Amino acid sequence: MIRPNRRNVIAAAVSACTAGFALDRIRGSADRRGLQDKGGPRSPVAIVKSPGYSGELAQRIIEGIGQCGLAVKGKRVLLKPNLVEFDRHTVINTDVAVVAAAFDAFSSLGAAEVRIGEGPGHRRDTYALVEEAGYRGLLAKFDRTFVDLNRDEVSRVENFAGEPEFYFPNTALAADLVVSIPKMKTHHWAGVTLSMKNFFGLVPGAVYGWPKNTLHMLGIARSVVELNRIFSKSFAIVDGIVGMEGNGPVQGSPKQAVVLVMGADLRAVDATCCRLMGVDPARIDYIEISSHLGNATESAIEQRGERLADLRTDFRLIREFEELRLED
Repeated sequence: MIRPNRRNVIAAAVSACTAGFALDRIRGSADRRGLQDKGGPRSPVAIVKSPGYSGELAQRIIEGIGQCGLAVKGKRVLLKPNLVEFDRHTVINTDVAVVAAAFDAFSSLGAAEVRIGEGPGHRRDTYALVEEAGYRGLLAKFDRTFVDLNRDEVSRVENFAGEPEFYFPNTALAADLVVSIPKMKTHHWAGVTLSMKNFFGLVPGAVYGWPKNTLHMLGIARSVVELNRIFSKSFAIVDGIVGMEGNGPVQGSPKQAVVLVMGADLRAVDATCCRLMGVDPARIDYIEISSHLGNATESAIEQRGERLADLRTDFRLIREFEELRLED
Protein backbone atom coordinates (compact mmCIF):
# COMPACT_ATOMS: atom_id res chain seq x y z
CA MET A 1 0.00 0.00 0.00
CA ILE A 2 1.58 3.29 -1.10
CA ARG A 3 0.41 6.82 -0.56
CA PRO A 4 2.62 9.07 -2.72
CA ASN A 5 3.14 12.73 -1.95
CA ARG A 6 0.87 14.54 -4.43
CA ARG A 7 3.00 17.69 -4.49
CA ASN A 8 6.14 15.77 -5.46
CA VAL A 9 4.30 13.73 -8.09
CA ILE A 10 2.81 16.79 -9.77
CA ALA A 11 6.12 18.65 -9.64
CA ALA A 12 7.74 15.75 -11.50
CA ALA A 13 4.96 15.79 -14.08
CA VAL A 14 5.37 19.51 -14.71
CA SER A 15 8.92 18.80 -15.87
CA ALA A 16 7.41 16.80 -18.74
CA CYS A 17 4.82 19.45 -19.57
CA THR A 18 6.78 21.10 -22.37
CA ALA A 19 7.52 17.79 -24.08
CA GLY A 20 3.90 16.67 -23.77
CA PHE A 21 2.47 19.81 -25.31
CA ALA A 22 5.13 19.72 -28.03
CA LEU A 23 4.09 16.19 -29.00
CA ASP A 24 0.46 17.25 -29.32
CA ARG A 25 1.44 20.24 -31.47
CA ILE A 26 3.62 18.06 -33.69
CA ARG A 27 0.88 15.48 -34.15
CA GLY A 28 -1.71 18.14 -34.85
CA SER A 29 0.35 19.92 -37.49
CA ALA A 30 2.08 16.98 -39.19
CA ASP A 31 1.05 15.72 -42.60
CA ARG A 32 -1.34 12.83 -42.13
CA ARG A 33 0.09 9.58 -43.39
CA GLY A 34 -2.93 7.39 -42.80
CA LEU A 35 -3.34 4.55 -40.36
CA GLN A 36 -0.93 1.73 -39.71
CA ASP A 37 -1.72 -1.55 -37.96
CA LYS A 38 -0.09 -3.74 -35.38
CA GLY A 39 -0.24 -6.68 -37.74
CA GLY A 40 -1.12 -10.28 -37.07
CA PRO A 41 -4.70 -11.56 -37.07
CA ARG A 42 -7.58 -9.25 -37.90
CA SER A 43 -9.30 -7.73 -34.87
CA PRO A 44 -12.95 -8.72 -34.38
CA VAL A 45 -15.29 -5.84 -33.55
CA ALA A 46 -19.00 -6.46 -32.94
CA ILE A 47 -21.62 -3.87 -33.84
CA VAL A 48 -24.87 -4.72 -32.08
CA LYS A 49 -27.99 -2.75 -32.94
CA SER A 50 -29.88 -1.61 -29.86
CA PRO A 51 -32.73 0.88 -30.34
CA GLY A 52 -33.10 1.73 -26.65
CA TYR A 53 -32.05 1.10 -23.06
CA SER A 54 -34.87 -1.26 -22.21
CA GLY A 55 -35.26 -4.85 -23.28
CA GLU A 56 -32.61 -7.54 -23.51
CA LEU A 57 -29.48 -5.43 -23.13
CA ALA A 58 -27.60 -8.10 -21.18
CA GLN A 59 -28.33 -10.64 -23.90
CA ARG A 60 -27.11 -8.23 -26.57
CA ILE A 61 -23.88 -7.74 -24.66
CA ILE A 62 -23.46 -11.50 -24.24
CA GLU A 63 -23.93 -11.89 -28.01
CA GLY A 64 -21.29 -9.24 -28.69
CA ILE A 65 -18.85 -10.82 -26.25
CA GLY A 66 -19.38 -14.15 -28.00
CA GLN A 67 -18.90 -12.63 -31.45
CA CYS A 68 -15.54 -11.27 -30.28
CA GLY A 69 -14.44 -14.61 -28.79
CA LEU A 70 -13.72 -13.20 -25.33
CA ALA A 71 -13.06 -15.71 -22.52
CA VAL A 72 -14.58 -14.51 -19.26
CA LYS A 73 -14.85 -17.49 -16.91
CA GLY A 74 -12.81 -17.20 -13.72
CA LYS A 75 -11.62 -13.64 -14.36
CA ARG A 76 -11.74 -10.67 -12.01
CA VAL A 77 -13.51 -8.01 -14.05
CA LEU A 78 -13.57 -4.26 -13.51
CA LEU A 79 -16.28 -2.36 -15.38
CA LYS A 80 -15.15 1.19 -16.11
CA PRO A 81 -18.04 3.49 -17.19
CA ASN A 82 -17.72 7.20 -17.96
CA LEU A 83 -19.03 9.48 -15.20
CA VAL A 84 -17.17 12.70 -15.90
CA GLU A 85 -20.05 15.02 -14.97
CA PHE A 86 -23.85 15.11 -14.75
CA ASP A 87 -26.54 17.25 -16.35
CA ARG A 88 -30.09 15.94 -16.43
CA HIS A 89 -30.76 17.80 -19.70
CA THR A 90 -28.19 15.91 -21.77
CA VAL A 91 -26.37 12.53 -21.98
CA ILE A 92 -22.88 12.99 -20.59
CA ASN A 93 -22.53 9.64 -18.80
CA THR A 94 -22.60 6.00 -19.77
CA ASP A 95 -26.23 5.03 -19.27
CA VAL A 96 -26.67 3.04 -16.08
CA ALA A 97 -28.75 0.46 -17.97
CA VAL A 98 -25.69 -0.51 -20.03
CA VAL A 99 -23.53 -0.84 -16.92
CA ALA A 100 -26.17 -2.98 -15.19
CA ALA A 101 -26.51 -5.16 -18.29
CA ALA A 102 -22.72 -5.57 -18.52
CA PHE A 103 -22.61 -6.55 -14.85
CA ASP A 104 -25.25 -9.22 -15.43
CA ALA A 105 -23.57 -10.40 -18.64
CA PHE A 106 -20.11 -10.91 -17.15
CA SER A 107 -21.57 -12.49 -14.02
CA SER A 108 -23.62 -14.98 -16.06
CA LEU A 109 -20.59 -15.85 -18.18
CA GLY A 110 -18.73 -17.05 -15.08
CA ALA A 111 -16.51 -14.16 -14.06
CA ALA A 112 -15.00 -14.80 -10.64
CA GLU A 113 -15.69 -11.21 -9.59
CA VAL A 114 -17.32 -8.20 -11.22
CA ARG A 115 -16.73 -4.72 -9.81
CA ILE A 116 -17.57 -1.24 -11.07
CA GLY A 117 -15.04 1.57 -10.73
CA GLU A 118 -14.67 5.15 -11.91
CA GLY A 119 -12.55 8.17 -11.10
CA PRO A 120 -14.53 11.16 -12.43
CA GLY A 121 -12.45 13.87 -14.03
CA HIS A 122 -14.49 16.89 -12.95
CA ARG A 123 -16.21 16.08 -9.67
CA ARG A 124 -14.29 15.51 -6.45
CA ASP A 125 -17.32 13.94 -4.74
CA THR A 126 -17.76 10.74 -6.73
CA TYR A 127 -20.61 9.42 -4.62
CA ALA A 128 -22.66 12.59 -5.06
CA LEU A 129 -22.19 12.22 -8.81
CA VAL A 130 -23.27 8.57 -8.90
CA GLU A 131 -26.34 9.52 -6.88
CA GLU A 132 -27.29 12.19 -9.42
CA ALA A 133 -26.65 9.84 -12.34
CA GLY A 134 -28.90 7.17 -10.82
CA TYR A 135 -26.20 4.56 -10.38
CA ARG A 136 -26.79 3.80 -6.71
CA GLY A 137 -30.52 3.49 -7.13
CA LEU A 138 -30.47 1.36 -10.28
CA LEU A 139 -27.46 -0.91 -9.81
CA ALA A 140 -28.05 -3.94 -7.61
CA LYS A 141 -25.43 -4.39 -4.86
CA PHE A 142 -23.98 -0.99 -5.72
CA ASP A 143 -22.30 -0.39 -2.37
CA ARG A 144 -20.60 -3.80 -2.46
CA THR A 145 -19.33 -3.49 -6.03
CA PHE A 146 -18.53 0.19 -6.69
CA VAL A 147 -15.04 1.63 -6.14
CA ASP A 148 -14.12 5.32 -6.25
CA LEU A 149 -10.90 5.06 -8.26
CA ASN A 150 -10.00 8.65 -7.43
CA ARG A 151 -9.51 7.65 -3.79
CA ASP A 152 -8.64 3.96 -3.95
CA GLU A 153 -5.35 2.73 -2.46
CA VAL A 154 -2.62 2.95 -5.08
CA SER A 155 0.55 1.17 -6.17
CA ARG A 156 3.48 2.27 -8.25
CA VAL A 157 3.98 1.41 -11.91
CA GLU A 158 7.32 2.16 -13.52
CA ASN A 159 7.86 4.04 -16.78
CA PHE A 160 4.65 5.84 -17.70
CA ALA A 161 4.98 8.44 -20.48
CA GLY A 162 8.62 9.00 -19.63
CA GLU A 163 7.95 9.34 -15.91
CA PRO A 164 10.07 6.99 -13.77
CA GLU A 165 7.03 6.08 -11.69
CA PHE A 166 3.27 6.59 -11.74
CA TYR A 167 0.51 5.52 -9.37
CA PHE A 168 -2.70 3.65 -10.19
CA PRO A 169 -5.63 2.31 -8.14
CA ASN A 170 -5.05 -1.15 -6.75
CA THR A 171 -8.51 -2.25 -7.89
CA ALA A 172 -7.61 -1.55 -11.51
CA LEU A 173 -4.16 -3.11 -11.26
CA ALA A 174 -5.59 -6.29 -9.70
CA ALA A 175 -8.23 -6.83 -12.40
CA ASP A 176 -7.71 -9.59 -14.94
CA LEU A 177 -9.88 -7.62 -17.38
CA VAL A 178 -10.72 -3.91 -17.44
CA VAL A 179 -13.89 -3.31 -19.44
CA SER A 180 -14.11 0.21 -20.82
CA ILE A 181 -17.79 1.25 -21.10
CA PRO A 182 -17.77 4.82 -22.43
CA LYS A 183 -20.46 6.96 -23.96
CA MET A 184 -19.92 7.54 -27.70
CA LYS A 185 -19.10 11.27 -27.75
CA THR A 186 -17.29 14.04 -29.53
CA HIS A 187 -14.59 15.84 -27.55
CA HIS A 188 -13.59 19.48 -27.81
CA TRP A 189 -9.88 18.69 -27.45
CA ALA A 190 -9.38 15.11 -28.65
CA GLY A 191 -12.01 15.11 -31.41
CA VAL A 192 -13.76 12.04 -30.00
CA THR A 193 -13.79 10.28 -26.65
CA LEU A 194 -14.36 6.54 -26.79
CA SER A 195 -12.99 3.38 -25.17
CA MET A 196 -9.30 4.31 -25.14
CA LYS A 197 -9.79 7.85 -23.82
CA ASN A 198 -12.12 6.48 -21.12
CA PHE A 199 -9.05 5.13 -19.29
CA PHE A 200 -8.36 8.67 -18.02
CA GLY A 201 -10.73 7.65 -15.21
CA LEU A 202 -8.20 5.05 -14.05
CA VAL A 203 -5.85 7.82 -12.89
CA PRO A 204 -6.47 8.76 -9.24
CA GLY A 205 -7.54 12.36 -8.84
CA ALA A 206 -6.43 12.35 -5.20
CA VAL A 207 -2.87 11.99 -6.49
CA TYR A 208 -2.93 13.81 -9.84
CA GLY A 209 -5.67 16.40 -9.47
CA TRP A 210 -8.84 17.37 -11.29
CA PRO A 211 -9.50 17.25 -14.21
CA LYS A 212 -6.58 14.78 -14.27
CA ASN A 213 -4.21 17.72 -14.66
CA THR A 214 -1.05 15.65 -15.02
CA LEU A 215 -2.40 13.80 -18.06
CA HIS A 216 -3.20 17.06 -19.82
CA MET A 217 0.29 18.35 -19.09
CA LEU A 218 1.83 15.18 -20.50
CA GLY A 219 -0.41 15.47 -23.57
CA ILE A 220 -3.82 13.91 -24.15
CA ALA A 221 -2.86 11.63 -27.03
CA ARG A 222 0.34 10.51 -25.37
CA SER A 223 -1.47 9.78 -22.09
CA VAL A 224 -4.24 7.81 -23.84
CA VAL A 225 -1.67 5.60 -25.52
CA GLU A 226 0.31 5.00 -22.34
CA LEU A 227 -2.80 4.16 -20.31
CA ASN A 228 -3.82 1.58 -22.89
CA ARG A 229 -0.32 0.11 -22.88
CA ILE A 230 -0.44 -0.31 -19.10
CA PHE A 231 -3.99 -1.68 -19.06
CA SER A 232 -3.73 -3.91 -22.11
CA LYS A 233 -5.91 -6.70 -20.71
CA SER A 234 -9.09 -4.97 -21.70
CA PHE A 235 -12.39 -5.11 -23.52
CA ALA A 236 -14.72 -2.35 -24.73
CA ILE A 237 -18.47 -1.90 -24.75
CA VAL A 238 -19.24 1.52 -26.22
CA ASP A 239 -22.64 2.97 -25.35
CA GLY A 240 -23.72 4.43 -28.67
CA ILE A 241 -27.43 3.88 -28.15
CA VAL A 242 -27.64 7.61 -27.50
CA GLY A 243 -24.33 9.39 -27.95
CA MET A 244 -23.27 13.03 -27.77
CA GLU A 245 -22.44 15.28 -30.73
CA GLY A 246 -21.21 18.85 -31.07
CA ASN A 247 -19.36 20.38 -28.14
CA GLY A 248 -18.68 17.17 -26.21
CA PRO A 249 -17.77 15.64 -23.86
CA VAL A 250 -19.97 17.67 -21.51
CA GLN A 251 -21.81 20.45 -23.36
CA GLY A 252 -22.89 18.62 -26.51
CA SER A 253 -26.31 17.41 -27.63
CA PRO A 254 -27.85 13.91 -27.59
CA LYS A 255 -27.41 11.90 -30.79
CA GLN A 256 -29.32 8.71 -31.53
CA ALA A 257 -26.90 6.12 -32.91
CA VAL A 258 -28.69 2.90 -31.72
CA VAL A 259 -25.52 0.80 -31.37
CA LEU A 260 -23.32 -0.99 -28.91
CA VAL A 261 -19.77 -1.52 -30.20
CA MET A 262 -17.58 -4.20 -28.61
CA GLY A 263 -14.13 -5.70 -28.93
CA ALA A 264 -10.89 -6.63 -27.18
CA ASP A 265 -8.76 -4.45 -29.48
CA LEU A 266 -9.72 -1.00 -28.18
CA ARG A 267 -7.98 0.77 -31.04
CA ALA A 268 -10.07 -1.21 -33.52
CA VAL A 269 -13.22 -0.48 -31.53
CA ASP A 270 -12.52 3.26 -31.50
CA ALA A 271 -11.69 3.32 -35.20
CA THR A 272 -15.00 1.55 -35.89
CA CYS A 273 -16.88 4.01 -33.68
CA CYS A 274 -15.28 6.90 -35.54
CA ARG A 275 -16.51 5.51 -38.85
CA LEU A 276 -20.00 5.05 -37.41
CA MET A 277 -19.88 8.71 -36.33
CA GLY A 278 -18.67 9.92 -39.72
CA VAL A 279 -15.20 10.76 -38.34
CA ASP A 280 -11.93 9.77 -40.00
CA PRO A 281 -9.97 7.74 -37.41
CA ALA A 282 -6.70 8.62 -39.17
CA ARG A 283 -7.30 12.23 -38.07
CA ILE A 284 -7.64 11.36 -34.37
CA ASP A 285 -4.19 11.76 -32.87
CA TYR A 286 -4.34 9.03 -30.25
CA ILE A 287 -5.57 6.49 -32.80
CA GLU A 288 -2.96 7.56 -35.33
CA ILE A 289 0.00 7.15 -32.94
CA SER A 290 -1.05 3.86 -31.30
CA SER A 291 -0.38 1.35 -34.09
CA HIS A 292 1.72 -0.75 -31.69
CA LEU A 293 -1.39 -1.39 -29.59
CA GLY A 294 -3.85 -2.65 -32.19
CA ASN A 295 -5.42 -2.37 -35.61
CA ALA A 296 -7.41 0.49 -37.10
CA THR A 297 -7.64 0.12 -40.89
CA GLU A 298 -10.85 -1.41 -42.21
CA SER A 299 -8.94 -4.27 -43.84
CA ALA A 300 -7.44 -5.26 -40.46
CA ILE A 301 -10.77 -5.23 -38.60
CA GLU A 302 -13.18 -8.13 -38.86
CA GLN A 303 -16.58 -6.50 -38.54
CA ARG A 304 -19.11 -8.78 -36.87
CA GLY A 305 -22.80 -8.31 -36.18
CA GLU A 306 -24.40 -5.43 -38.07
CA ARG A 307 -22.89 -3.84 -41.18
CA LEU A 308 -21.14 -0.58 -40.39
CA ALA A 309 -22.48 1.13 -43.51
CA ASP A 310 -26.06 0.40 -42.46
CA LEU A 311 -25.69 2.18 -39.12
CA ARG A 312 -23.42 5.12 -39.90
CA THR A 313 -24.90 8.38 -38.65
CA ASP A 314 -22.70 11.47 -38.87
CA PHE A 315 -22.20 13.27 -35.57
CA ARG A 316 -22.18 17.06 -35.66
CA LEU A 317 -18.67 18.45 -35.08
CA ILE A 318 -17.64 21.83 -33.76
CA ARG A 319 -16.24 24.14 -36.42
CA GLU A 320 -12.62 23.59 -35.34
CA PHE A 321 -12.98 19.86 -36.00
CA GLU A 322 -14.79 19.85 -39.33
CA GLU A 323 -11.52 18.62 -40.87
CA LEU A 324 -12.07 15.32 -39.02
CA ARG A 325 -15.06 14.44 -41.21
CA LEU A 326 -14.77 11.08 -42.93
CA GLU A 327 -14.76 11.47 -46.68
CA ASP A 328 -17.10 9.19 -48.61
